[in-house]
Amino acid sequence: MVAIGLVLIISVASILAFQNIINAHNGSFASTSPDLSKVACVGDSITELTTYVSDLQTLLGNTSVVGNFGVRGATVTLSSGGPYLFANASKAAIAFQPTTVIILLGTNDARTDAFPYVYTFMKDYQYLVSKFQTLESKPKVYLVLPPPVYENNLNISRNDFSEVIIPLTKQVANDTATHLIDVYSAMLSHPEYFIDGVHPNDNGAHVIAQTIYQKLTATG
Repeated sequence: MVAIGLVLIISVASILAFQNIINAHNGSFASTSPDLSKVACVGDSITELTTYVSDLQTLLGNTSVVGNFGVRGATVTLSSGGPYLFANASKAAIAFQPTTVIILLGTNDARTDAFPYVYTFMKDYQYLVSKFQTLESKPKVYLVLPPPVYENNLNISRNDFSEVIIPLTKQVANDTATHLIDVYSAMLSHPEYFIDGVHPNDNGAHVIAQTIYQKLTATG
């Protein structure tokens, strides 16, 4: 995806900073729902560069620490130019040992340079999910149906996204027994929530956070 704002680099230092926050509160991050004590937000620029992660932190309050592990341009498919699994943020998210993982990926897999590899989308997504499901922290994993795609100049196909990526993501959630969060439907028919047809503005980001929050608190 096209870059928006400054690059956020998630490193080992970031992980230590999260741990320092937890230690400084002397265990006060022991959430009413222990599953929500450490939340890893995994995704592309919709995660990295919008306000959805900070909005989610506000909604969850100081009983949770929410980490932003987004990578602009990231894809699910491993053969594309920028698979999430190979990014430093992916390693950081794993090292974070989250109790909840929210994966919001797939938009870039409808990009014209990445879509030719869509035949491996399900297998590659299942592999990514397994990386989190097998962590020592035993997190709950949620797959998010990404926001809809509108007319854009980012080479992301609306048809490929809605007709292929969305159904495949639903299938992966079913096959991996993960919880599904439907942000797609929540933002459908709301082009005013988007800056460029793909990236949500602050209002759109809040809808994402609110939709995720409602699912987390309903199942958590």
